[in-house]
Amino acid sequence: MEIGYFTMPSHPPECGLKEGHDWDLEVLRWLDELGYQECWIGEHHTAPWEPHPSPDLLVAQALRETRNIRIGPGGFLLPYHHPAELANRVAMLDHLSDGRLNFGVAASGLPSDWAMFNVDGMSGQNRDMTREALEIILKLWTEDAPWTYQGKYWTVNKPDTMFDFLKPHIKPKQAPHPPIGVAGLSKNSDTLKLAGERGFIPMSLNLNPAYVGSHWESVEIGAAKTGRKPNRADWRLVREVFVADTDEEAWRLSAGDMMGRMMGEYFLPLLGHFGFKDYLKHTPDVPDTDVTVDYCAKRNWVIGSPSTVAEKLETIYHEVGGFGTLLVFGFDYKHKPEAWEHSLSLLRHEVMPRLKHLDAGLGKAA
Repeated sequence: MEIGYFTMPSHPPECGLKEGHDWDLEVLRWLDELGYQECWIGEHHTAPWEPHPSPDLLVAQALRETRNIRIGPGGFLLPYHHPAELANRVAMLDHLSDGRLNFGVAASGLPSDWAMFNVDGMSGQNRDMTREALEIILKLWTEDAPWTYQGKYWTVNKPDTMFDFLKPHIKPKQAPHPPIGVAGLSKNSDTLKLAGERGFIPMSLNLNPAYVGSHWESVEIGAAKTGRKPNRADWRLVREVFVADTDEEAWRLSAGDMMGRMMGEYFLPLLGHFGFKDYLKHTPDVPDTDVTVDYCAKRNWVIGSPSTVAEKLETIYHEVGGFGTLLVFGFDYKHKPEAWEHSLSLLRHEVMPRLKHLDAGLGKAA
């Protein structure tokens, strides 16, 4: 099992935009030094608790201050970008990364973002736009000119050479393109079906393990459409993780600190408005009123001492049938940076060695 990081990025509303950006950059430096495999950075436009609208700006800076970790958007919200412009920008970023870039894409799930960009998310327009944009981007990267793509939302041309020397010339450094990741939330996630269909990296967002187990079914349904055989080793699970020297300290620093505050002030109310609290329940008959910060900390989060966290991760691994990479969900602990860095270090050096016997390729203990 590998470990990485997934950050929205999340910051409390009173945090300045540069202040939050600088914290994220500091954490990326730690992750690289600790030997984490990858980091994915989200994009949002109207959520004060998830305030970064431009993951590529953070990626570009982080690439200059790290050496080994793979970094990428997790992901670009494709309905809000012209696919030709984004194709060129991501390709350029791949060259700046010297081949360390991952390319995460998403359809966008916030109604306030839909409203800002006049996208009808209720009808699924955001998902249709995502599929069309990605098709155009891949076509620009892999198919020779000249051609015209006449889509429902965009018309894009890849012209032949003009005036002897003007022509499309920008392609990614990684051939045929950087690894593509897509994140899924719902039980019959369209994006996870897309991952299976196209061989992309599937990422399951931080939900109850009993619920997440159904996500692999979506990947397999998509893969069956194109005759692919998906590999569980490619599957990423995003989890809230806090490791401390003792279980009591981990509880105090997670449920009793920023993880608890973010969940109580933002994430739980948000899911409640959408009717999505079922995603956090270990059984469907749990009343919504019981889904509190403490409930999530006990049932869903992976918190505790190194031995406790290792035990919880192995349980989750078997519950979902095996996965390849744990992605730690990022939080803003700039008020207690040593605690967050210590948690990341304990996970890397104390927890992961205890899980070496797990083989996601088999979906069971080796």
